[in-house]
Amino acid sequence: MSDDKGKGSGRSVPSGRLQRLGQFGQLAGGLAGGIIGEGARRLADGERPRLRDMLLTPANVGKVADRLAHLRGAAMKLGQMISMDAGDFLPPELADIMARLRDNAQHMPPPQLQRVLAREWGADWRTRFRQFEPRPIAAASIGQVHRAVTQDGRELAIKVQYPGVRESIDADVDNVATLLRLSGLLPRALDITPLLAEAKRQLAEEADYEREARQMTRFGELLADVDDVVAPHVDPEFSTDRVLAMTFLAGTPIETLQSAPQATRDKVMTILITLVLRELFEFGVMQTDPNFANYRYQPESGRLILLDFGAARPVAPETMLAYRTLLKAGLAGDRAAARDALVKAGFIGAGVVTRHRARLDAMINVIIGEMGKAGPFDFGDRAFVSLLREQGVEIAADRSTWHVPPADTLFVQRKISGTALLAARLNARVDVRAMVLPWLDLS
Repeated sequence: MSDDKGKGSGRSVPSGRLQRLGQFGQLAGGLAGGIIGEGARRLADGERPRLRDMLLTPANVGKVADRLAHLRGAAMKLGQMISMDAGDFLPPELADIMARLRDNAQHMPPPQLQRVLAREWGADWRTRFRQFEPRPIAAASIGQVHRAVTQDGRELAIKVQYPGVRESIDADVDNVATLLRLSGLLPRALDITPLLAEAKRQLAEEADYEREARQMTRFGELLADVDDVVAPHVDPEFSTDRVLAMTFLAGTPIETLQSAPQATRDKVMTILITLVLRELFEFGVMQTDPNFANYRYQPESGRLILLDFGAARPVAPETMLAYRTLLKAGLAGDRAAARDALVKAGFIGAGVVTRHRARLDAMINVIIGEMGKAGPFDFGDRAFVSLLREQGVEIAADRSTWHVPPADTLFVQRKISGTALLAARLNARVDVRAMVLPWLDLS
């Protein structure tokens, strides 16, 4: 969730099916008008415009970001997910949309918040609190968080779900997929139906606050032996399936560590990467949303606070094995084994190997070279990313080889990619190789 202090009075969340459909209609109409205008301008300049170029103008990018931010719910969440999954490899225009969605969460206006809480807690709900801050301390795609103090002095963080987002998940996902199809950004032959079904299931789970409460408790138990990571405790008195109450844990946004000493940044990312490895290879369950706002840092204790467990999901044994096999091949410097592992795990389709083997091998060589370096890995040194992008863009241009990996792999990779992005943001230096080796059974 993004910090929401200092923003405006909020925008009401469209909660009805027809209201949300109307928002998508307005977006489609606005994009169509923008395409026509841009096309006319380019024709007048003697150009032969392509649909993609006319669609992804700065004006149209702004329209998409603003409308999805207004809708919130699954529409906004999908955009945020894409931004964390793709990382450095998004086209600049789409990267701009997704960056705006990460930073542009808007909160409910007070009258709408009052209606939601009265429905969940009863009309006299305010009498149960000594203090309830009406302005949220954070807002995101599915809900917003308020700080409160109960009559008996318990300090809580109260996450309130936006009205209508749960009921609109299926329609929102379908509407976003339709926009992607109409934009020409996805090839017609690419079957994303299984991925859309999984996205709907995942988003429905994230909107189930009773499920999230169970996952929060589970992670608290799994991390009981870890001194430098802490999770809130669920407060059952004020929790429902659309309101999640938890102990308030004070901390600073993790991005503020960009100005911290190198040793602090390295320590925090070592803690977080250790957690990811334990989730993947030990716990068998992973919190798969790496949004930076889901982490806080306590400077006085040096502890990392985990805040959001809606995207926690089991890690399939075959996914765990696929990552172990791939890491073993990479650390052994075995390019052929790494290539085979990528295909077997579903990271890439066989068509990439057939049609672009040389480029793929070049990318694998870069990664193996980075994995083979002894000592701390410098996440702030992004020189290798440009090498990967150069080859990857050429492969991606061949739309006939586009491939949708298994959903479980996508969600795990989402967490890994997002963690790497955070490490890059903090310019951390971590001996990842030494951390990974104990989990690979290389003895």
